[in-house]
Order: sequence, then C-alpha cells, then structure tokens
Amino acid sequence: MAPHATTPPPTAHSNPHQPITVVASSRAVVAGRLTEATIIINNNTGKITSIFHSVLPRTDFPEATAYTDYSPLILLPGLVDAHVHLNEPGRTKWEGFWTGTRAAAFGGVTTVVDMPLNAIPPTTTVENLKIKIEAAKDKCWVDVGFYGGIVPGNSADLEGLVKEGVRGFKGFLIDSGVEEFPAVTSTDIEKVMLALKGSSTTLMFHAEMIPPITASVGDDVQRAFPPLAPTGPLTSYSTFLDSRPPAFETYAIAEILSLAHLAPELQLHIVHLSAMEAIPLLREARNQGVKITAETCFHYLALAAEAIQEGDTRHKCCPPIRSQYNQDGLWEELLQDQANGVIKTVVSDHSPCTPDIKLLPAAYAPKKESKRKEGHQKDCDSCESSEGEEEGPEEKGDFFSAWGGISSVGLGLPIIWTEGLGRDEEFSIEDVVRWCCKNTAKQVGLERSKGDLGVGFDADIVVFDDEAEFMVEPSTMLFRNKVSPYENKTLKGVVRETWLRGQRIFTREEGFVEKAGPSGKLLLEPRKANIDSWELGAGSWESAWLRLRVVGA
Repeated sequence: MAPHATTPPPTAHSNPHQPITVVASSRAVVAGRLTEATIIINNNTGKITSIFHSVLPRTDFPEATAYTDYSPLILLPGLVDAHVHLNEPGRTKWEGFWTGTRAAAFGGVTTVVDMPLNAIPPTTTVENLKIKIEAAKDKCWVDVGFYGGIVPGNSADLEGLVKEGVRGFKGFLIDSGVEEFPAVTSTDIEKVMLALKGSSTTLMFHAEMIPPITASVGDDVQRAFPPLAPTGPLTSYSTFLDSRPPAFETYAIAEILSLAHLAPELQLHIVHLSAMEAIPLLREARNQGVKITAETCFHYLALAAEAIQEGDTRHKCCPPIRSQYNQDGLWEELLQDQANGVIKTVVSDHSPCTPDIKLLPAAYAPKKESKRKEGHQKDCDSCESSEGEEEGPEEKGDFFSAWGGISSVGLGLPIIWTEGLGRDEEFSIEDVVRWCCKNTAKQVGLERSKGDLGVGFDADIVVFDDEAEFMVEPSTMLFRNKVSPYENKTLKGVVRETWLRGQRIFTREEGFVEKAGPSGKLLLEPRKANIDSWELGAGSWESAWLRLRVVGA
C-alpha cells in the first residue's frame, strides 16, 4: 500500500463495470490542505472514490486506466461562485446561460448560483423559477443553482421556492435598478423571516440604506440619480463614491440585525460587503449568537477608488469600490483567524450589461466586431454580437447614469491569486480554496458534494498553473459583453484544465469539448440542514478523512 493511502489501490482485477480515471499531482488541495495526492474517479458516477496522499505511479493501476500526473501544477476543487447574474431569460443580450457558464469554466468555476434579478421574470415565484429552468436547459457548461428573490408581497411564495430547490433568497434594502425587483421594507423582512423561520436556507441582503441624516445626499440617489449637491463632476468617480458612503451599509446591516431575533435559527448573509466599517457590527452580532455571515467580491479586494480614471464607468457598482485603505481592511479581515472572521466567502457578483448602458467614453468602449461563426444559427447564444445597441442621451462617463455592475465571472481565481501574492507572506492557495470553494459551497447548501476534493464529492477539479501569467483581453473574457475593469491587466495564475464531475470540459490549449456540448446540471434538489462547520486543524488528517468519507457516503 502506498504511504498514507486511505484505501488500497485498484488492481488488475478491478470491476470492469466501474471504470476509473486517475489524476495525480505533487501539489493538490485536499480537505483544505496542500499535499501530494492521487485521486481516483468513478467514471460512471463522476464521484471521487479514493484519495491517496502521495503520487502513485501509473503501474499501480490497470493498463487501460486513464492516468495523468499533473505535477507540479496544483489540483484544486472547482470553484463555487455563489453570486452570478446570468440574466436569462429577458435580458439575454446582457448575459446568458451558454456564455456565462463557459466563462465560468474557463476560469475553473464548476458551480455558479444564479441571482434572482435582472432576468425577466425575476425568480420570485415557483412559476417564474420554472420559466428560468426551461431557459437554462441544455445551455450550461457548469452546474447551476438558483436563488429566489424576496420582494414586497411574495412571502407566501417562499416555501414553494424552498421545496423547488432554490439555494437561498436575496432582497434589496435600496432600489435594485430594475422595476420588476423592488426593495423590501422592514415590514416585508419581518414577514419573510417568519415565512422562512423553519426552512433550511440562507436569507441574503443587498445591505444599503440611506441613513436618516446624510450630508449632501438626497433621496434621488436611491435610483442612481445625482445627489442634490454633488461634490464634483458626475464623470469623476470620487463624486459617485461620496454619494454612497459606508454609512449606507452600516445602517442597513443594523436594520437587519434588529430583526434577526424573529428567526434566530435562520442563516443570514450580507452579499458583496464593501465597507470595512461594517465588520465590527457583524462581529459583535456573531459573538452574541446571531447566525450571520458576509461575502466580499474580487473587485473590492483588487480595485481601489484612487486608481479609477475620469469617466471609466466599467468600475461602477453598488456598493461602490472604496479606498485603498478600505481594501486593506477587507484583506486584514479575510486573513485573520478562520473561526473569528466575519467575511467567509469571496464571489464575483458578475453583473454584466450591454456596452451602451455603461455609457463608456471611446477610450474604454469595446471594439464592435461580430463574434458570429459561419454556419451558426442566427440567434446562437454563444456568438451573438452587441452591435446595433442604441446609444442613450446621457453623457458618456457619467457614473450616476451608467448601469452598475462588474463583469468578472471566470477571472476570480487569477485576480485573487495575483492580489494575495502581493500582500501577505501568509497568503496561500488553501485560503483561496476556503473562501471560493469550501465556504461558498456551504453557503448554498452544497457542502456534501461541492467545494472540496474528498471521497464522495463530485470530481470537479481544476488544474492550476500558479506561476503562469496572462493579459486580460477579449479572448480571455468569455462572458457575452467584453466590458470589464480588468481588461489589459496582467494576472498571475492560469487554469490549464477544468473537470466537471470527472469529465474534462475545458483545456487552455484546446478549448471546450464542443462535440460533447454543455454537460452542466441544474442543481434543484431541495437543501438539507447544513452540516456543522468542520475546520481542519493540524494533526487531524486521518480523522478528517474519516469524516469526509462519511459525508460522501
């Protein structure tokens, strides 16, 4: 038996009806720890059946076994991006299942969870969810889950959505930007908490509200109109940042916490936290037993307000990208002790749109060239061009009139790897796996099958070259509209291959397995109660593996 093996290696007498694939590397993140590993995949189930904590030679396996040793590249679990706007149906020119999930797979994301808004209709009823599911069929290159939405008057619809398998619910405490998804009031939240009180789900909030007194801000800013007394030109990012101060986030979070007692067992979550000032509020609440967590986004960890140029509305999002000092504070929180940190996950919040409503000045606008391939159907989802979009009357570069949202699905792994390496000598690939795989899977109730390399888990595997670099350009932005603040940035870390449930779906050299087509599943099994958090400590390796095998049984 190989050193540290969890089960004996297969022999030449293995069951021919259970063919296997073997991948190995001198570096793999298994159960949260970087180690040598040989991973055995059952080709019939797409599950991991055994892991050995050493690199076994090909000769240990039957002659016909598919075997690859990727050393010294790193094997990672597929990323779980728990915050993505795919926008289909209704706004498919902004993004779609085909393009959005291909972009995800390019960057090692094997599971995305689709947000309930920016599609028409929004996912606020069971009927609307079924429309969304029908639109997604046969278009997903990775596995896709769905959130439900909370809006005024739909509390009676929530139990049905839970039974249909939504991964959680999201609501806005400030105008969402689209009429079909209005913000909720405290009264609405009370009804929602009571409706979901006994459910295994996560209730999430876009936490921004205008405090009772805010200098130089009028009510119109809720709808992205300029303040009554702007602090500078509307094409200056500092003017936009001044209009949405950290108090918007802290006031909203305080309001949510004031209602948490109504459903003390319900998991609460703050999406896309940007203001470091909110961290003490969340920490105090957690210390008092409130079940609340937060996520932040790649753009809050990699972009800073001081570097945003005049009129570069590719950077507009809400909450806004804040100062370098604030960014440092978010990183400090992430890198502290795992148990005490309040920011548990990092996601993309991929929120795309067509270039025209970004109001980009010519210097930042994408080139208008058709991506249509000869022989494709006219309305092919994978190659539709954004040519012909009408230009609005608003001023180019106006941060208040431009649509808010950062496009980045599939770029998150190299973004966070690049930024983290330049920050802290304690930063490691295990941190990335914890924030972007393990904890995101737990957030959406998929911790039994996603977010880890473990026995019984889906064989979602990323082959990661942590030394290679690339420049972000249209060919590496596979989302539909090539509008992103990361364009022309050089990032470190390249996904060489992406595997979904034991099948290689993408390689950097050869692209996608086009003949096979999309093989992603829609994750619609109703959530079960979250298992206890199982942070692994040093010296607990064998007991951890026993626990993993029980989970995967």
